[in-house]
Amino acid sequence: MVKEIVVDDIRIKLRRKNIKTLRLSVHPPKGEVRISVPNGVSDDAAIIFIKSKMEWIRNQRARLKMSHMEEPKEYITGERHSYLGKDYMLELQTTSAKQRVLLEDGRIILFVREGHTREKRKKLINEWYRERLKEMVPKYIKRWEPIMGVEVKAFGIKSMKTRWGTCNIRDKRIWVNLRLATRDESLLEYIVVHEMTHILERLHNDRFKMLMTGFIPNWRELKKELNGQK
Repeated sequence: MVKEIVVDDIRIKLRRKNIKTLRLSVHPPKGEVRISVPNGVSDDAAIIFIKSKMEWIRNQRARLKMSHMEEPKEYITGERHSYLGKDYMLELQTTSAKQRVLLEDGRIILFVREGHTREKRKKLINEWYRERLKEMVPKYIKRWEPIMGVEVKAFGIKSMKTRWGTCNIRDKRIWVNLRLATRDESLLEYIVVHEMTHILERLHNDRFKMLMTGFIPNWRELKKELNGQK
């Protein structure tokens, strides 16, 4: 028998089974939360367990939402594209010169040659995003290194489906998601600081949260905004 409970505004399907341990899971595409509970464990005990895993649940649901939230683009004139949290109209112009992207008068102008394909247009836009991030990320690293007392030896930009950033603690290298070029610049700074904090603390534990609060007091609000929770 399956029943539904609500914990911190999240609906959770609870099923009792002949098992020995509690099993919590989050399922695509909409982040449905399910918990299998041993027959001898009370609902109250299950709820306490769920609350202890609430951050994990929210992170899993945010990742699922992130992987499905981006609408397919055709990269054609009149389409709306985001850059640093603002929407711009895309305008295609044919050129015999170098293919490039220009931000001008509230438009993203994409200069392409005859015979261009959707994939080529997408590649040009993403390369432009990548170059803009390569210009912005170093200034945040430089700003925060003396404040945090850490050194970032290298950084990179790459497409990631379920993460906004990662950190190689051993090599002191951070990566940021290419899609951050579409979000407000404050969110880019938050992710840079988040990944740099992992050089000080590998886990998302209480110490990590304490450090983040010291560096960016409103980081929780930024996290919610980034994951579309506000």
